[in-house]
Amino acid sequence: MAAGPVHPEPVLRNGRGHNGKMLFESSSFLKGVMLGSIFCALITMLGHIRIGHGNRMHNHEHHHLQAPNKEDILKISEDERMELSKSFRVYCIILVKPKDVSLWAAVKETWTKHCDKAEFFSSENVKVFESINMETNDMWLMMRKAYEYAFDKYRDQYNWFFLARPTTFAIIENLKYFLLKKDPSQPFYLGHTIKSGDLEYVSMEGGIVLSVESMKRLNSLLSIPEKCPERGGMIWKISEDKQLAVCLKYAGVFAENAEDAEGKDVFNTKSVGLFIKEAMTNHPNQVVEGCCSDMAVTFNGLTPNQMHVMMYGIYRLRAFGHIFNDALVFLPPNGSDND
Repeated sequence: MAAGPVHPEPVLRNGRGHNGKMLFESSSFLKGVMLGSIFCALITMLGHIRIGHGNRMHNHEHHHLQAPNKEDILKISEDERMELSKSFRVYCIILVKPKDVSLWAAVKETWTKHCDKAEFFSSENVKVFESINMETNDMWLMMRKAYEYAFDKYRDQYNWFFLARPTTFAIIENLKYFLLKKDPSQPFYLGHTIKSGDLEYVSMEGGIVLSVESMKRLNSLLSIPEKCPERGGMIWKISEDKQLAVCLKYAGVFAENAEDAEGKDVFNTKSVGLFIKEAMTNHPNQVVEGCCSDMAVTFNGLTPNQMHVMMYGIYRLRAFGHIFNDALVFLPPNGSDND
């Protein structure tokens, strides 16, 4: 008996075949991705809530700190002004990595000469430049170790501690002027503040200033992992400047935004060139006024060549016939070769 013809299995069953199965699996995959994204977003929000509400011991209203009034400085006697200028001693901490060698050289040859003392903290030994080896690539661990080293060694010699990246250019005299009426025995933590959830922190991009009292409080917490862990306590680590703010908040030290008398930031997270470019677009008739503060302390994101150009414009270029009579003069440290 001859077998009947064999018919292939239908490609579609109830509107679904191989292609339908693939579409169903793709749909499931996309749903999984969406659910995963929502979960990550929730974790991030919870992380910010944890940071923001981790310490209820201190009530603090964020406020903006401004530079002193120039007229008030003129009222001080000349002898008092001279004594005041000598009393402000700034220790500069620059965190570097071997790949930053060209920036490292530029910073060393330019603005750090105006610090009362400047030291470089590196992730490893670099023969080309003298530095303090932190033996870690983790920026938060580097920052912790640098602060601990600086406080242990120099707490009796310096009253202000300024930390920066090698892409930052700082005008130390303007920093000292800004700090004139600030008491270093009080807990100051200032720079360019950013808000992240309920946490307000000073951005490392613009440089971070701590008073010796803030350094004291921070160092008292470095050995307490519950309040100042070596690594963030969340699912993924947070940036070093945020982690610093968390630790300082436990010590009752809160971020302050530094501004001039007109409310302009003096710690800047961008280069002056970028600020001018933005001002030309946004305020074409007021480029200078719309750009930056006359008393700016820092700019960030500079190349080595731009560092040298800044040095020339700020410290070397002079208009003949103009005499600048500032009410206060900050003398360079003894033996300094600054400009």
